[in-house]
Amino acid sequence: MNGTKGFFSELEKAQDARGILIAAPTEVPMIESLPFTPEIAERTRPIYERAKAAIPAAEWPLYAPYVDAINRLKRERNAVILAHNYQTPEIFHGVADIVGDSLQLAREAQRADADVILVSGVHFMGETAKILNPTRTVIVPDARAGCSLAESITAADVRALRAKHPGVPIVTYVNTSADVKAESDVCCTSSNAVKVVESLGVPRVIMIPDEFLAHYVASQTSVEIISWQGHCEVHERFRAIDVERLREGEEGLLVIAHPECPPDVIAAADFAGSTAAMIDFVRDRAPQRVVLLTECSMSDNVAVQFPNVAFVRPCNLCPHMKRNTLPKILRALETLQDEILVEEDVRVRALAAVERMMAIV
Repeated sequence: MNGTKGFFSELEKAQDARGILIAAPTEVPMIESLPFTPEIAERTRPIYERAKAAIPAAEWPLYAPYVDAINRLKRERNAVILAHNYQTPEIFHGVADIVGDSLQLAREAQRADADVILVSGVHFMGETAKILNPTRTVIVPDARAGCSLAESITAADVRALRAKHPGVPIVTYVNTSADVKAESDVCCTSSNAVKVVESLGVPRVIMIPDEFLAHYVASQTSVEIISWQGHCEVHERFRAIDVERLREGEEGLLVIAHPECPPDVIAAADFAGSTAAMIDFVRDRAPQRVVLLTECSMSDNVAVQFPNVAFVRPCNLCPHMKRNTLPKILRALETLQDEILVEEDVRVRALAAVERMMAIV
């Protein structure tokens, strides 16, 4: 594929038509659309049968050639694809080998028997995979896929916090750069944050960078939490009034919120938990109708697992997660770019914080 006739593939146009925010057209050269042949239709039929609840039939001819090419190239490269729960269904169900929340991906990245690890998520997730797998090639489909939380704090900020609060351990959310992790005592995810905080056996901790996650943890423990004012640009947009409006005329609606949501949203919800905890809660409760207050694609992906549950879908999209597309994944596997590199001194110190977390859970 050597097409540079324009700047959008047909696939990216289709995604744009669905309302997904994608990269500006002047930033990424087009990869020519691939032909949809009867042979590809037959090879990808089992994949589509598993994912058809989340992918419209009219769109599958656009996705299937990329799904077929990516899965073939994975075998040739001895590559594994990790996809976060917020990836679009054609990535999540079509080409991912390992899916889940940030903790699940961090664990499985280390266990993966592969020469190449492709992380379809955001940049800090690629860094975490590299921290755990220094001898393997770690790539991401788009190095510009960032994170408002990761960008809300720097290593210098962490050092300043440590100087201001000497002796107080620093618990750092995995949604941070390798540089920030390297300045921390231990990492956490939204699924294990309370356990990590309480494992330290101290009366007071600094928890960075998500202010709302810190507030949620403080409500679940007697440990005093010193927080930072970082927010997720997806979850901070939810409001308690949104929950009230969702419940209007929706008797029996189960509302599940991510801990990165504001405190008033958490208070109005029926349950709060990580993306993995959300899935477990739906499985355990088997509600008739549910709403997940988190990134939009989460409901699309989870709905495939629970065909008897109706998902009400308020849609807050993460523009960073949506930078990942099938054409970009194919390009990354072909070129082994964009590669994630972490300076060894930073990696070793960050690894210590990540391993302390993984030893707790």
